[in-house]
Amino acid sequence: MNTERINELRKEWKAEEKIAHIHGWDFSHIAGRYEEEEDLPWDYEKIVKEHLRSDAKIFDFDTGGGEFLLSLGHPYENTAATEGYPPNVELCKETLLPLGIDFKPCDDAKNIPFKSESFDLFINRHGDFDAAECYRLLKKGGLFITEQVGAKNDRDLVKMVLPDVPEPFPTLMLDVQKAEFKKAGFTVERAEEAFRPIKFYDVGAFVWFAHIIEWEFPDFSVEKCFDRLLAMQEEIDKNGFVEGTIHRYLIVARK
Repeated sequence: MNTERINELRKEWKAEEKIAHIHGWDFSHIAGRYEEEEDLPWDYEKIVKEHLRSDAKIFDFDTGGGEFLLSLGHPYENTAATEGYPPNVELCKETLLPLGIDFKPCDDAKNIPFKSESFDLFINRHGDFDAAECYRLLKKGGLFITEQVGAKNDRDLVKMVLPDVPEPFPTLMLDVQKAEFKKAGFTVERAEEAFRPIKFYDVGAFVWFAHIIEWEFPDFSVEKCFDRLLAMQEEIDKNGFVEGTIHRYLIVARK
């Protein structure tokens, strides 16, 4: 790779680094430049909708910007949500509260500001959770549905650029979490785990992604990881993409 191209790549990647931010949970900036979750063996949205009824009180913890919650079309007066990431909290205040959704800021999964036995359905996609607190908030017979990012998520990508970084959440394994839900008093009705590919078609998209998913890529920067990013570029030049592995698991549990 010649010096001119290396300098141009550095410029492009630093530009991606500079603009890396997120509004809600919006990855449209890298749409078409990467892909993931194309072939999970379950459909989280379909599972949630199968258990919805119009009079059910539903709750979404770590709702992001409320995008998924709103897509359900559930009656607003029967809908509640929390979010802890400050920019998304403000977004939810602007979008959810005017609709009549009971939104409250919260960044502590063990202390959620709602009364015990408030909800028929508790949903959580890629957010934090505490099994005992989920049990407290659900009515008898209520259901908790979660799709989670597992402990092994993106680990091969992390090692490509930050080889010494440990797993940030080593207990997020299906067997460990199933045991936690059973201990809290739940009956686990469904539990599945999947490892699937994630592909990046240009390194700039990866740079943006790594800054957004900062808990997986702590202290990542173009300068710090530049030589490793060049190696990633060489793989893309050869194969058309660089590939890692996502780790997901699904739990459906009833009180």
